[in-house]
Amino acid sequence: MPIALLALTISAFAIGTTEFVIVGLLPTVAADLQISLPSAGLLVSLYALGVAIGAPVLTALTGRLPRKTLLLGLMALFTLGNLLAWQAPGYSSLVAARILTGLAHGVFFSIGSTIATGLVPKEKAASAIAIMFTGLTVALVTGVPLGTFIGQHFGWRETFLAVSALGAIAFVVSLLFVPRNIRHTPPASLAQQFRVLAQPRLLLVYAKTAIGYGGSFIPFTFLAPILQQAGFSAGAVGWVMLVYGVSVAVGNLWGGRLADRKGPVAALKIIFALLAAVLLLFQFTAPHPWLAVGTVLLWGAVAFGNVPGLQVYVVSQAERHTPQAIDVASGLNIAAFNLGIAFAAWAGGLVVTHLGLMHTPWIGAGVVLVALALTYWSGRLDARDGVPARMAGKGTALAH
Repeated sequence: MPIALLALTISAFAIGTTEFVIVGLLPTVAADLQISLPSAGLLVSLYALGVAIGAPVLTALTGRLPRKTLLLGLMALFTLGNLLAWQAPGYSSLVAARILTGLAHGVFFSIGSTIATGLVPKEKAASAIAIMFTGLTVALVTGVPLGTFIGQHFGWRETFLAVSALGAIAFVVSLLFVPRNIRHTPPASLAQQFRVLAQPRLLLVYAKTAIGYGGSFIPFTFLAPILQQAGFSAGAVGWVMLVYGVSVAVGNLWGGRLADRKGPVAALKIIFALLAAVLLLFQFTAPHPWLAVGTVLLWGAVAFGNVPGLQVYVVSQAERHTPQAIDVASGLNIAAFNLGIAFAAWAGGLVVTHLGLMHTPWIGAGVVLVALALTYWSGRLDARDGVPARMAGKGTALAH
């Protein structure tokens, strides 16, 4: 594998860290800036909104730029965004820095897969994509807990400084090793993307993605203050995030294998049902430290397990309904994930304001049950159309 893939992996690691590390730092940021927890939660919501906008819109607008030039520009923008967060004099400037960084995030993951596959022979394309996305997994396992530790012991600003250093390293490695002549097909125009959004079956998948993924983020956004309310010290929250990250890494692999074995709809029924059950369980275990840690371990195992099934399923639907725009349909599902996060963090803030922290788990469970109902509906529509359940995602796994 070429060393240029290392640049993409480091970039994915830095981006994954900055997206999720804020969850562990919300109480620290809120206290330092003298804002409420719901206001701090908007730092999660607006970042995700930046990703959701950046992925389809900016990818289309930058489609004719050379890939290396665009990659370097994105990592420079990412590094600048984190430096601005490091030096943000107040809440408004920190929000602006987060939105700026989210825009870079959205475009990076839209073009990252095509850059990765352009670096290797065709038969190694899937492995190249997997290596790049390893950066995200490693970020959850190591980057987020380490960033939380730095923020709670040296100040939250230093966490953003550390992430900006990672961005600078990724920029330098990309400058040195990513070739200039990467071939690419210009991405879909905004008009093509709107045509995909006119397909009811794809809209159903996007709704399921946003609601199912978002339901988990209603309590996850406020996990740190929930744990501190249960008696965990600020330093111990980082260790709990480590437990969560390890569990996510395992759960993501399990979710992919389950989708391969049973088909995406059957797998999503299982995963959404388990996720709702775990969130409801957390409602009762959160006040008890060791039971809370055990529940967080279970939570991580199913929180991201729906991602492979949802991605495979949206591609299978696109193959039947918009075969000329499969990549567009897949990219819009990534936007749906982030719209779900954005809405969940905002809705979670409303719950905290009007009901209290400890109402977020059961409300999150209720939202996930809506996604479960949509999954059953999708399955019935597939059966009506004569699509065997285990065939729903056949032939699509290699695309991811």
